[in-house]
Amino acid sequence: MTMGDSQAPEASSSSRNRGRQSRGGGSSESRGARRGRRGRGGRGGLGGQREHIQQDPQGPQAPAGTVPIPTTPARTPPSGRGGRGQRGFRNSRGGGNEGSQRAMLSRPRTFGGHLTTNTENGDASSTASAGLNVAAPDFVPGESSTKQNAVKPQVKTKVSQNAPKSTAQDLPTRIHEDISNGQYECVICTNEVLRNSKVWSCPICWTATHMSCVKKWFSNRSRNADQEQSNWRCPGCNSPMADEPSTYKCWCGKEINPKAIPGLIPHSCGQTCSKPRATCPHPCPLECHAGPCPPCLQMGPSQSCFCGKHTSTKRCSETDYTNGWSCHEICGDFLPCGEHECQKECHSGLCGSCEVPVFSVCYCGRESKEIPCEERSDRIASYNYGQTNADGDRLESGDLLENQFWGSFACEAICGRPFNCGKHRCEKACHTQEQDATHCPFSPDLITHCPCGKTPLTEILDQPRQNCDDPVPNCNMICNKQLSCGHLCQDACHSGTCAPCTQRMEIGCRCGRTKTSSICHQGTVETPECMRICRAQLNCGRHEHGQRCCPSEKKAMERVAAKRKNRFAGPINDEVEAEHICTRLCGRDLKCGKHKCEQICHRGPCLACPEAIFEEISCNCGRTVLQPPQPCGTQPPECRFDCIRAQPCGHPQVSHNCHADNEPCPKCPFLVEKRCVCGKKLLKNQPCWFEGSRCGLPCGLKLKCGTHRCEKTCHQPGECEDADITGSRCKQPCGKTRSCGHADAEQCHAPYPCKEDKPCQAKSFITCDCQRRKQEVRCMATKGNPSPQRVTLKCDEECLRLQRNARLADALNIDPQTHTDDHVPYSDTTLKLYKDNIQLFQSYEREFRVFASDTTQKFFRFKPMKSQHRAFLHALAEDFGFDSESADPEPHRHVCLFKTPRFVSAPTKTLGHCVKIRAQQAQLAKPSSSSAAAAGDPAAAQQLLPYNALLLTRPRFGLTMDELEAALQREYAAYPSVKFSTMFLPSDEVVVRGSGAWTPQILESSLVAMRPTLTRTARRTGVCEGVYLCRVDDNLNVLRTDKGGSARQGEDADGWSAVVGRSAARPKPVPAVQSVPLRSKFVAFKKEPKKKVEEQPVEEDWEEAADKLDDE
Repeated sequence: MTMGDSQAPEASSSSRNRGRQSRGGGSSESRGARRGRRGRGGRGGLGGQREHIQQDPQGPQAPAGTVPIPTTPARTPPSGRGGRGQRGFRNSRGGGNEGSQRAMLSRPRTFGGHLTTNTENGDASSTASAGLNVAAPDFVPGESSTKQNAVKPQVKTKVSQNAPKSTAQDLPTRIHEDISNGQYECVICTNEVLRNSKVWSCPICWTATHMSCVKKWFSNRSRNADQEQSNWRCPGCNSPMADEPSTYKCWCGKEINPKAIPGLIPHSCGQTCSKPRATCPHPCPLECHAGPCPPCLQMGPSQSCFCGKHTSTKRCSETDYTNGWSCHEICGDFLPCGEHECQKECHSGLCGSCEVPVFSVCYCGRESKEIPCEERSDRIASYNYGQTNADGDRLESGDLLENQFWGSFACEAICGRPFNCGKHRCEKACHTQEQDATHCPFSPDLITHCPCGKTPLTEILDQPRQNCDDPVPNCNMICNKQLSCGHLCQDACHSGTCAPCTQRMEIGCRCGRTKTSSICHQGTVETPECMRICRAQLNCGRHEHGQRCCPSEKKAMERVAAKRKNRFAGPINDEVEAEHICTRLCGRDLKCGKHKCEQICHRGPCLACPEAIFEEISCNCGRTVLQPPQPCGTQPPECRFDCIRAQPCGHPQVSHNCHADNEPCPKCPFLVEKRCVCGKKLLKNQPCWFEGSRCGLPCGLKLKCGTHRCEKTCHQPGECEDADITGSRCKQPCGKTRSCGHADAEQCHAPYPCKEDKPCQAKSFITCDCQRRKQEVRCMATKGNPSPQRVTLKCDEECLRLQRNARLADALNIDPQTHTDDHVPYSDTTLKLYKDNIQLFQSYEREFRVFASDTTQKFFRFKPMKSQHRAFLHALAEDFGFDSESADPEPHRHVCLFKTPRFVSAPTKTLGHCVKIRAQQAQLAKPSSSSAAAAGDPAAAQQLLPYNALLLTRPRFGLTMDELEAALQREYAAYPSVKFSTMFLPSDEVVVRGSGAWTPQILESSLVAMRPTLTRTARRTGVCEGVYLCRVDDNLNVLRTDKGGSARQGEDADGWSAVVGRSAARPKPVPAVQSVPLRSKFVAFKKEPKKKVEEQPVEEDWEEAADKLDDE
């Protein structure tokens, strides 16, 4: 718990054997350090590992990355409670060194006790100046506190354990400073990482740990995991690591086992870092350092834009080495066709294909059209023998011969050009044409062998073939041409294609589980099927395959097994085999309810019905019609015409739209006269549709008992409250008067008299002698004991206080009935804003009070408003005890209110009333302020402020805050409405400050009543020697106390004696013409001469008069 405005230095919460934070006040220096220089038994700091020294803010700042030279000794051991606020081990209550052997650091720690002066030489000035001195130099261990002319001996510098954690902007500097100051903790063992420690640094999060700790971490993780030893995770960021932590290196990795050299960065080799950057060609120029390298500040190389027209040179950190940059001009580069230029904006990568349409002719010349440039093939010159039907002007080209054109694509037509024989035509696909016709492939000079190619025609024919029409004879040898199945054709030499293979071979079934001997059929006949049934589930999830010899059954089993094994590993491949795609019809009912789904069986819901309705769909009245065709399942349209149905009561129909028969018409709203259900009264203005009209009067009929009447409100005849009770009794209480005077609460027992055998349970009240306390009790009287004995109620301390106040008011001639309360529960800011717009802010105040009175509502939101209105709501919420928050950007920004535990109730006074009170106070304060100015005593105003704290003097040596709060816990609990906070002052005194009371006067009275008991408890437990009332400000400056005068005499006094003593010590106010309101409960008024009372005119309309006063 940190008190005051300043915050304690930041420290790691995970460190072991650590105390709590320093409870510092508003000063920039920790209280522990200041007490350490004064010598109060080691009160500096709250724990050995959290002592710190903050540097002088006016002094020079050390550059980033340098190690500050410490000027304070090592911190005290964490054992014992030798210093105030210093947490030691639990088993060592004293200030000794029993737990010093458990210290984290290897070097001994000195005790921060009293400062000493060099008095051996008899220097009187040193003893004379032993007190506090503002200009005194900083304390240095081993040196005298007085200035000497001799040369000071050199003091061996040690690592300062009192320095705070670094607040540098960059991570490397924070790591260097924390290691140098002993504030950097190992994330594994939570001990400090020092300059002489061997460390390992993570290359991702830059966390530094002890080398021994990370080696144990590595061995434990690899021993417990099933992975390889090279796979482990960083203890700081949990990132996967690949390299084993084996060797201690410097930050840059150049030197192994670097030595700790004074003046260098901890664990640095002193060389240039030279680490490569991810997106920069320049290495790091800094000295070997921890953490990431800073951004490069050098100029990068010249970089051309994507199109190469412009060149730019920027800083290396601003240069985009990965993506490059664009000049946003037209690219202008040649496209892959080599004819057209790219018209895109300067871009990265290739320009892409050419989409420019170009007139082109096929190779054979039969087809010509415009096609994109990218779809053209190579341009080849072709001869036009008259087959081209394109325009001649578009075919002409300067670089071609006559009757030639450029062919750039192949059409799908057959060439069809006659050979030179004039009998056969070319059967090839589109190709380029030559000027001369192609030689006929059936000419005798080209065909010299039989169709199988084994026998020359000269051996078969007696006379050679004369022309291309002569047939080609066959030989008697086997064809032996290779078939598609890989076998050789066994037929005799033949022309045309070979017949299917008829050789026998082993053919496997479709699923591959069995093989069968069959004739080779080159796959033209289905493979044989085995009798194994496939049980794989189809893609629809509803059916099984159920076919025999499924070729994909094995794949389906593997797919299902992989899916079951990796169901938690992430997305998997759900591709289903073609054989396991369901081809059945779905057959489920569609939403229309008339048809079934005719799609292929599928997962999930079916689509809308695809059928159509070819009939008109009309509303109930028939005036709104949907013309066919309409989708199946279309509901009747919504009709905008009025419903034409008649009301059964005869009244005109209420105007409403036409609707279906299953929807009722609106109820008849006409008001008529109807008799109530009990028949006593004729009710007017009853809705026509309402059948159960009730007058609300009690029934009043006598019940079966004959004593009571039915108290049930208007009801149907025969439904009285005793209708379901058998006998002559009812459920109402008896009601007859008992002997004690109370009504009998027993159930009706007519016609028998009351027995009075049970104690009377009627409630009554007993009071104390002064009638203030009141307690509710039961009568408990019976027929045999009409006056039972009861415990008397005694007056408490509050009753006595009220009696004393009444006597004091009588003595001061004050009438408590006419005394006015001038307390204003609102801040000055709220009242000032309220005066700017009274009418609007009154409405906001009403909404606040409605929200405060509703116990079920915890949140309230206002509509969007202006900033000055939101400021008023925030100020008013603070006065009410609400939490307020502004949400949403302008112009929709609004204020939200939240009820928190600090909200008790709304202020009893309104803002308008408080404004009038402040105006009256301002008028009364004018003469008092002038008299105070004339008196010239500014301290008088401070003397009038009430006390708000208790001052504990001469506390026990080594006292901690926990011990003090534990000793005074019972006294604190006696005042639950006041919140107490304990703070140590630089003057070796303790302040117990109270807060939470509604007014300062109530807080002062609570402290006055608490002081005697707290003084006795403090002396009995030895916490302190004296307890006084004091007034402190927000910065813990003691403005005044009651130590002097009557306060000393009333130190042991109780009750009003302390108040009288405090009042006597205050200076008496200067008498003025008008009475000055004092900050107490009672005010003495001066008797004014009687004035003539002027009669004020009486307003007839008081509401209008009140509105006028509010407007004023």
